[in-house]
Order: sequence, then structure tokens, then C-alpha cells
Amino acid sequence: MNIISKGELLNLTQQIFEQAGFTEKDANHCADVLVFADVRGIDSHGVARIPGYLRLIEAGRINPNPKFKWNIRKSTTGTLDADGAIGLISASKAMERTIDMCDQFGSGWIAIKNSNHFGVASYHATLGFAKKYMGFAMTNASPLVVPAGGKQRMLGTNPICIAIPGKDGNDFILDMATSAAANGKLEIAQRSGLGIPKGWAIDKDGIETQSADALKNGGALLPLGSSDETGMHKGFGLGSWVDIFSGVLSGSAFGPWCPPFVAFLESKPNAPGKGLGHFIGCWDLDGFQNSDVIQENLKIWKESFIQSEPVNSKIPVMVPGDPEKKLQQKREKEGIPLNSNVIKTLEKICSKNHIKSPF
Repeated sequence: MNIISKGELLNLTQQIFEQAGFTEKDANHCADVLVFADVRGIDSHGVARIPGYLRLIEAGRINPNPKFKWNIRKSTTGTLDADGAIGLISASKAMERTIDMCDQFGSGWIAIKNSNHFGVASYHATLGFAKKYMGFAMTNASPLVVPAGGKQRMLGTNPICIAIPGKDGNDFILDMATSAAANGKLEIAQRSGLGIPKGWAIDKDGIETQSADALKNGGALLPLGSSDETGMHKGFGLGSWVDIFSGVLSGSAFGPWCPPFVAFLESKPNAPGKGLGHFIGCWDLDGFQNSDVIQENLKIWKESFIQSEPVNSKIPVMVPGDPEKKLQQKREKEGIPLNSNVIKTLEKICSKNHIKSPF
């Protein structure tokens, strides 16, 4: 592991995206989204994703200079045709539009089609925090997950994020895949030469496996819950909800037709929509009751859980968003550790694009 400062990683990532054809503003935004993930310890969605984005740009599947087309059908709802944009940009643009709606009407919702991988959902969902707006973000993704009772890859890991701004930093940020594990977790295991826990994946014959190469070898991820006995139908239901909101509502591809981000899958022909889909929205806290009262009660709610008795006295109970916040404080101070294989890949990109490597 090498340690790099947040500023150095932002600068490097921005240069890479500018070399790939993005404007300075959009390259800076892409860097902000990816480094946000690494700073918060979500390494599966940080700069390790850069090679995948560059591959899709070179293949003509990501448009660095899209022309967004809005179709605002009602006061608080509409769709965005992202024109093949990288999702790092399109999802945030949509959230900015929903924030404008929220300013006037108290909520806003945008379904996005013809987009691509949007990175870590919590980045987009927290963009309205300064105005005390709750955020919501979800996306469909590469078909890597089986339905309950099936062994064919039909759904993506389809993450959901709900983010509620709290008083004095007591935010609630739930950002989770609807599969037993995100594909990025398997990629981390591959880079580290490790196996994966039971309940994450099956092989091509439908047998549970602990191989981090399961997907590359024709296997699939399991829905959250992992088995019939432990409630995989619930994970399948959640993943289906994300796919319908992100794909069916927006007009993007959905289910097995979602264009894959991973290199080992080919796009399925005759897709019923265009690109990946996202669903973005926000609510004004003050639309329910005084926002100060809500935030004070959220603080009390969090403290009650944190102070509850843990199973292991050395490991306190934590609520969603707090592990990432704790790691963010550490990494912003001490720097961001990067896997040696990620560094080697970034150095190759630097060399190819005549960018000075910070490593």
C-alpha cells in the first residue's frame, strides 16, 4: 500500500479525465466523485474505477461532451436523456435539478436514461445537505446478480442510497448494494489475492463459491440475503425496485439488457432502452416539520443506538454512514492508501498520457 494525499489524488484524476476529452469543469467533478469514495473508504468505487471508464470512452460508450436533454413533465418530476454521459456527471446534474425543484415545491425527482456508471451513490445523495434536503439515489448496473431461485444473471448490484442531513454532522447515510456484495468487493479480493466470504456468489453451475474470480468464470452474485432460508427474496425485491425505477421509468435499458461496465461481459442485443438508468431525488426536511426539530431528534436517535450495548465491548454499535465518516477523518489527515495493483495501473495511464506520476 502507498499513501497519497487527497489533493494529489484529485489533481492526478482531473488530469486523466481532461486527457480523455472532458472539460476542465467536468474533469474536476469526476475527480471529486471518485476521490470522495476513496476518502470515505469505499475503495471499490474510487480511482480504481478509472481504467473501466477509460475503456468505455475509447469504445465510444461514454461521451465526454454530452448534450443533456430534459423532459420535465410535471412540477416535481421528469426525465433526463444523458446522451451517453458518464454517470458521475449526469447523476449530479440531475440532483442539482431536483434541488431546484425542491427549492420551489419541497421535493424533486428525475429519472435518467442513456447514462453510464455513476460511482458512489452517496456523493449524489448528499448534494442537498447544505439546504437541509434529504437525498435519494439509485442506479441499475451490469447484470451480475441472479433472481431468487435462479442462476442466470439478470440484475445489477443496483445500489440504494438515502441520505439525511443531521445536526452537528450527525447525518444518516445508508448506501448499500441490493446484492450480497458489490462487484467491486470481488475486485478488491482479486487484487489482494484473497477469497470471498460464503454467501456472496455462485459458480456457473449454481453452486456456492468463495472464488473471487467467480464472475469472470461464468458465475453470479447472489441477492442480499444469499439463500431462501435467509431471505434472498428480499434482496431480489429491492434490486427489482431499483431496476424498475432506474430503467423502466426512465427509458433506459434494464435487467439483463443493462450495458455492462465490466470487461468480461458483452452488451445484450435488442435492448428495450438506452444506456444505464438512475433515479435521483430530494425532499426538504422542513416540509414535514421544523427542520431543526427533525435534526435534533435524529441526533437523539443516533445517540440511542451508538450507546446501546454491543456484543463485543471493544466494537461499539455504529449506524449507517458513521464507519465511512470515521475513515474520512483519518484519510483526510493521513492520506489515502492505494493498492499496489491500482498504483501500477495509474502509473501506466500516466505514462501513456504524459502525466507526471505522483507515486
